Amino acid sequence: MSHNKAPQATLTTVAEFPKQYFLENLVVRADNSVLVQVANKKELWYVPPADGYETVKPVRIHTYQENACGIVEMEPDVFVVLSGNVYTTHESFLHRLDLRNWKAGTAISPETICQFPERARGVNGACLLAPGVLLVADCFAGLIWRVDFPADGKTPSFRVWLEDPSMGYFPGKMKPEQPGVNGVRYAAKTNFLYYTATAKKLFMRVKVDPSTLEAVGSPEVVVAGRMGDDFLIDEDAEVIYLTTHRQNTIDIVSMDPGFNSGFTQSIAGDPYNEELIGPSAGAWRRGPSDLGRVSYFTTDGGTASPPPDGPRPAKLLRVELKPLTNGFPH
Repeated sequence: MSHNKAPQATLTTVAEFPKQYFLENLVVRADNSVLVQVANKKELWYVPPADGYETVKPVRIHTYQENACGIVEMEPDVFVVLSGNVYTTHESFLHRLDLRNWKAGTAISPETICQFPERARGVNGACLLAPGVLLVADCFAGLIWRVDFPADGKTPSFRVWLEDPSMGYFPGKMKPEQPGVNGVRYAAKTNFLYYTATAKKLFMRVKVDPSTLEAVGSPEVVVAGRMGDDFLIDEDAEVIYLTTHRQNTIDIVSMDPGFNSGFTQSIAGDPYNEELIGPSAGAWRRGPSDLGRVSYFTTDGGTASPPPDGPRPAKLLRVELKPLTNGFPH
């Protein structure tokens, strides 16, 4: 008997990728085209806008020297993209990608800005904390970096913003190696930074002082027991949509930790759904009424944790959420 009471989302395949493509982080542009980082193939892909429910053809637009990691829009159509030798030598890099005058089908030329400090071991998810201020999860150093971009365009500065035991992993004890701190998102209305800690099955948050942009106090558990990867925040509904990747669900979590005791609630994947194998990251579609209702999620088709009969094609999914008419389903 299922205890899942969450209203079920509608899933539609927007774009299909080859098997064993680990689609990781993504960003939705103003025209609702999507940029997708493919971690294990070291690639950046462009997915044209899908105005209806049609399937569109994705296009590879860049190949890195390292694994493809986070991607963040710093200003309209100007992006910071991350790459790193996550599982080998651990160097991590920042690149700038300016698409303000780019036309689909033409070449792109990301500019390498700089390398992370030597202490970096495996950069992953990233988010804006404020204009010009980026937070980056380092899943194998067990910390979150703060990166400040000066207005004069000079090299950004790096420092450790937060380090906590919850962010660690278990070296050599989980195969394949599972990351510690993974996805990061800032809830600007309530001034909390949320993060997943995959290996320890924790979803955490820490208060942020909006005047200094520093963490205040110690992180607290929002919910435990989920092998969370990345997530979306809907501050108006006071909920978070959390991908469990290897558990093949998108869970709904209250922003109030007190509501999260009891049974796991999933808006997709419970019961098991063949279309949702290995969900990784999500981003809101950017139509006038899309926030909180229509999103895009990447999947890896089971690259990290394949079904018994082998992996499926990786996908970019359109996920339409149903209103929470009766409040959080706890």
